[in-house]
Amino acid sequence: MSLFTKSSAFTCVTTIASRRAVHAAFSWLHKNPGMMMDWQLDLVRIPAPPFGEQARSAWMAGRFTEAGLSDVRTDEVGNVFGRIAAAELPDESTGPVVVLSAHLDTVFPRETELSPRVDGDRLEAPGSCDNGTGVVGMLALAHALVRSKVELPAPLIFLGNVGEEGEGDLRGVRHFYETDLLAGRIAAHIVLDGAGADSAVTQGLGSRRFRVVVKGPGGHSFTDAGRPNPINALARGLTKLAEVSLPDEPRTTMNVGTIQGGKSVNSIPESAQATIDFRSTSGEEMVRLEVALHRAMEDAVDESNRAIKTPAGRSMGLLTYAIEKIGDRPAAALPGNSPLLDALRAVDRHMGLRTDQRLGSTDANLPLSLGVPAVSLGAGGEGGGAHTLAEWYSAKERDLGLRRVLLLTLAMAEWAAEQ
Repeated sequence: MSLFTKSSAFTCVTTIASRRAVHAAFSWLHKNPGMMMDWQLDLVRIPAPPFGEQARSAWMAGRFTEAGLSDVRTDEVGNVFGRIAAAELPDESTGPVVVLSAHLDTVFPRETELSPRVDGDRLEAPGSCDNGTGVVGMLALAHALVRSKVELPAPLIFLGNVGEEGEGDLRGVRHFYETDLLAGRIAAHIVLDGAGADSAVTQGLGSRRFRVVVKGPGGHSFTDAGRPNPINALARGLTKLAEVSLPDEPRTTMNVGTIQGGKSVNSIPESAQATIDFRSTSGEEMVRLEVALHRAMEDAVDESNRAIKTPAGRSMGLLTYAIEKIGDRPAAALPGNSPLLDALRAVDRHMGLRTDQRLGSTDANLPLSLGVPAVSLGAGGEGGGAHTLAEWYSAKERDLGLRRVLLLTLAMAEWAAEQ
């Protein structure tokens, strides 16, 4: 019988923490900082832009096998899986599971120079914190659990997933939840993303991203003067969009991230394009902004076409536009009465920690939007400079963060066993 059926979450956590095998797992995490840093150094040397994570997937599969996980496999998009079986569960083809995941990809293009530098417990390299820390933390927990022979009441699935960053658009976890046979059995999903041991992303910030392309006939700036200009029409549409009001609550933002178009100063461009990012804690607000974007571009292109003055005997051609959705992260939140939050508070109380609940855009957005209890946590230590070439990670007190994750994972395995 699960401890959750017999006691409070705090009693459950303290009972788990008192077990000899769990103490051995804590000890493993404390005694192996050098091994973890070696893994992290190896990992950050491997380029892993979204849609280019193949080498890291292969590395992850090898490390899962070395850790002693069972059923190691890689799916068609590059997600890598491993498993620790339940101690007393003869048939694992049904019943709830707990998922522990970390994303393999980084924001950096393949050609980015990767020359990591280690100074004591500090690693400086692109991707060292986001998400080298999460991946290595997940691998360390696998080793600690297997080496210490911690018995689990429900299966624990380890997932190194692709496609979290940028235009990856959560494609790894999205593919998992849409196609994998385990998807309907997930009782809880714990995401490791970055460093720290004092916060938890419990509310998923939604985002929708679009690419707008305006096309026209183009031409010479003088001899073809009067032909419609895609850059002018695009600018007109973006100006209309910028006039759309944004509420303070629910917090909603809009950003034009890139604009491209044209070949030379004396050419009427044949095309122009822009990328636009909407973010909100409300799905309804993102729908409203998407509608506003379509209306703004339609009006701008229509106005530009109506303003054409065609000389006698000449055909000018008209502007056309297309809007492509290039990202869609759902907005969702973990309910305040979730057993996952109860367990996290109990872990904090036991360890003398305090967790600040935060808003963020992580792999946890997807399971939260499906009603699966999920949270995104740091994997210990400290980091900074995320998404820049000056990114760094310090492994000081890494094991504190990993003990926190370990206790939460084991507590959710207890809860899962009673579902």
